Amino acid sequence: MKKFWLVLLSLGLVMAFSVSAFAVDVKVSGEYYAAGLYLNKTLLGDNLTEFVPVYKKSGALDKGKSYYNGPLSNPSTAFFFQRLRVGTDFVVSPCLKLVTRFDAMERIWGGARSNPGTPDAYSAGTRAENENIAFDIAYIDYTSPIGLFRVGYQKDYEWGTIFDDRTSGPTQGGITYAVPVGPVTILAQYIKEGDGSASAVTTGVTTTDQDYDSYRLGAIYNFNSSKAKGEVGGLLLYNRIAEYKDSTVIPFLAQVYKAIPYFKAQIGPVALQGEFEYTFGSAKTEDGATFSLLGYPGTDINISAWSAFLDATATFGPVYVGGSFVYLSGDDPATHDKIEGGTFAGLGVNTAGLDWNPCLIMFNNDLRYWGGNIAGYDGSVINGEMSNALFFQGRIGVKPTSQWDIMLAVAYATADKKPAGYANGGYGTEIDVTATYKITNNLSYMLGAGYLFTGDYFKGRDAGQPVGSYLAPTTVLSNEKDNDYMVINKLTLSF
Repeated sequence: MKKFWLVLLSLGLVMAFSVSAFAVDVKVSGEYYAAGLYLNKTLLGDNLTEFVPVYKKSGALDKGKSYYNGPLSNPSTAFFFQRLRVGTDFVVSPCLKLVTRFDAMERIWGGARSNPGTPDAYSAGTRAENENIAFDIAYIDYTSPIGLFRVGYQKDYEWGTIFDDRTSGPTQGGITYAVPVGPVTILAQYIKEGDGSASAVTTGVTTTDQDYDSYRLGAIYNFNSSKAKGEVGGLLLYNRIAEYKDSTVIPFLAQVYKAIPYFKAQIGPVALQGEFEYTFGSAKTEDGATFSLLGYPGTDINISAWSAFLDATATFGPVYVGGSFVYLSGDDPATHDKIEGGTFAGLGVNTAGLDWNPCLIMFNNDLRYWGGNIAGYDGSVINGEMSNALFFQGRIGVKPTSQWDIMLAVAYATADKKPAGYANGGYGTEIDVTATYKITNNLSYMLGAGYLFTGDYFKGRDAGQPVGSYLAPTTVLSNEKDNDYMVINKLTLSF
């Protein structure tokens, strides 16, 4: 028996000393944050708290009486929330690794759990899965003698500047190939945005072509001289969207093209960046259907939209100043055979993306995710992905020590094209103040406050709507909007 255990121990030692022959190195990185949010208004309408006339049982309007009708569904809100995001690389060799990432415990503290199946704007998993754990990334990263290959679920829409990027959003399965040729890097990518094929999961499918495929080809040139360093690049993108070909409402096929040049440059103390995008293509109905249900009477719709992003930051010792300009063409309601911007039938034509959150309230995707949409009348919405906008922002900040970063930002935004019937397109003016303190190299605390002077865009059509069941049908109130403010504090650990 002793010999048996001696042999077993010897075999264990052999295995232990030879384990490196089939083991891998593991590299872990990630981020955890916990934050508290107070939002003064969850809606931007003001007349929900007015006195309104009483409607008598006889049907006549009693002008001598009134009752208090509010507040109605417009409370302030305050809660804590958190997210853990962990990336793990399994390094098999210097040129081969498996890259993974998961989100966990993504919840409002003590809050209600979401319904199963609810999509998540920041994940390949559902919102319910992210409240527990959901993997977003799993792909092979192989640097071969002929270039870099990435195969599997990976970040989607990652190009150029942070503008129009969605790297924090849902990942997609695909293949990426990149090869350096001198100072130029050539990039080719195929992404499966949606698949409607018959399978064990999608049963009952009768159409062979219901996929959403994205094909991309780009080039990046890096430069470095005594006066400036940076990069310039260009991307050509083709999306073939056949997901709706078998729709029982409006069957159609869309083909969308994008040309996206960009630049980044550091010239002395000034950091410059810019990105431009031209989107064109068409959507054509199937089987003689029309787009009448969406307000377009024809069978063909052309797509032609423009986007521009310019940003500059100059640093002078502990002080920095900067500004941003964005133009996102909006859809002209007077044209019924063309889409000039925004979204259409679930197709993103041109937006500022998920990653860029220029303000604490306006066009803030994180606020939409945790607090929900902040809306006015007639479906007017202020946060979420920026679209149909002219946006200007100025910033000034100071870093008195290596730990502190204090910034003041003032932004103004208006619609490029007013929606049909709207009296005004002004989104508003926002003032934000943030202070970030670096507790350690990996731990930081941020405190911020934002105040929004709400624009008249949120009055909607300003035709007035009856409010309350006691109002006579002919009695309407003017749509009045209200200003809003929020306070947020956030503790972030990066590792």
